[in-house]
Amino acid sequence: MKPIWIVDDDQSIRFVLEKALLREHLPTRSFSNSRDVLSALNTSADDEGPQILVSDIRMPGGSGLELLEKVKAKHPGLPVIIMTAFSDLDSAVSAFQGGAFEYLPKPFDLPKAVELIRRAVDESLREEVAEERMGEAPEMLGQAPAMQDVFRAIGRLSQSHVTVMITGESGSGKELVARALHKHSQRANGPFVAINTAAIPKDLLESELFGHERGAFTGAQTMRRGRFEQADGGTLFLDEIGDMPFELQTRLLRVLSDGHFYRVGGHSAVKTNVRVIAATHQDLEQRVKDGGFREDLFHRLNVIRLRLPPLRERKEDIPMLTRHFLQQSAKQLGVEPKRISDGALTWLEGFAFPGNVRQLENVCHWLTVMAPSQVIEPKDLPPEVIASHATDVASAKPILLPSSPAVEPPAPVSPHMVVHSAPVVVATVGQPPVANAVGWEGELEQEALALLGSNANEVWDSLSRRFESRLIMAALANTKGRRIEAAHKLGIGRNTITRKIQELGLE
Repeated sequence: MKPIWIVDDDQSIRFVLEKALLREHLPTRSFSNSRDVLSALNTSADDEGPQILVSDIRMPGGSGLELLEKVKAKHPGLPVIIMTAFSDLDSAVSAFQGGAFEYLPKPFDLPKAVELIRRAVDESLREEVAEERMGEAPEMLGQAPAMQDVFRAIGRLSQSHVTVMITGESGSGKELVARALHKHSQRANGPFVAINTAAIPKDLLESELFGHERGAFTGAQTMRRGRFEQADGGTLFLDEIGDMPFELQTRLLRVLSDGHFYRVGGHSAVKTNVRVIAATHQDLEQRVKDGGFREDLFHRLNVIRLRLPPLRERKEDIPMLTRHFLQQSAKQLGVEPKRISDGALTWLEGFAFPGNVRQLENVCHWLTVMAPSQVIEPKDLPPEVIASHATDVASAKPILLPSSPAVEPPAPVSPHMVVHSAPVVVATVGQPPVANAVGWEGELEQEALALLGSNANEVWDSLSRRFESRLIMAALANTKGRRIEAAHKLGIGRNTITRKIQELGLE
């Protein structure tokens, strides 16, 4: 592994970090100013450069922010950690805007500093592997078994001219499958023509599909070839076929039967050689039963059916797709691709994605524009993802403590609801009764008495952790995951809530 470069004019800081990182078997190289760093970067080969750059923000001969700007211009993928005093928070914001991986407040806790650097190293190594894979990314991505079935089907159909029906929810990538079927078929050199039958007005759809002759209707000043003619020798993709008007279904059936059709207003049959791939998000069998779709056309289209799974059934593909879309969005916008933390990926994997892959692509575009730093954390995710996660956590069933298997902890209390209950009197052998135990305080007393009566150990820590967990999660749900705002409402510091979230395993 390449070394971690440490830049600080304070020799004691360099010495402490060097020793701590060497104990973790992480090689280091130290510099006292930014000039030497830039000179070393210019003369080092790619495999001799830094894995991570850790730089102070205030140094003689050039600040850490200036160094960050110059490093990012030449090495946009290099994670940079900026060390700053607590009074330099404005500079820390500038560091994030300049593409810093994270900032490290001084004076820092050494184990936390090593942990941050280790996280940056792990992220850097993961991104190197991901970028190698992205360099050869195919037109479709997916490791889930359901997607592998789709890929195998595309391979088997590559030498066939048979009509294919693709079913799947909106946004699941049906057109991508159609394009892949065309690309890997014997018609690959021919045109691929796509038309969404639900997006074109009923009165214009017939002309779009079959073309029209001059003078066929008002405004038809010239002859126009339709999509069937345009796709001659190639593939015609009919998306949302379930929304096609009933009267047009008869004409489509005839084309599929013998390859002949008439332009609107025409009297001469036109022959076309087209492979038809249809797609729908609807239940066509039910549409046939309801009389909205011709049964003979359904059987003509439904020769081979491919079901494309929704994203919630292939969650193992979300990390790969997310990194792919982040790379794609960054390329479109001309900016450095952002990285995403494991915690943020876990939240995305837990999101239902009703809009499927298209929604994930939009989320990645949103993150490329809106995420404040180069590393996307859970708090940076769109509001709908954060709200969904907070709801899932709030509705999770309480877990029984191992030390008291017979006692169920009290239900979580919503921050918007005050629970009132009748006074409770608890009589336990060897213990005085508890009087006037009302609401959640009364339930807390009951829980404490039950645990103490069962000779459980560390009752204080057990109840404190449960109380703090519920309180923090309620605050995060109230602020839609915004930690600083949640800390402010709870009356604690930002560092305190971050530390508590880590200690309580709420990441």
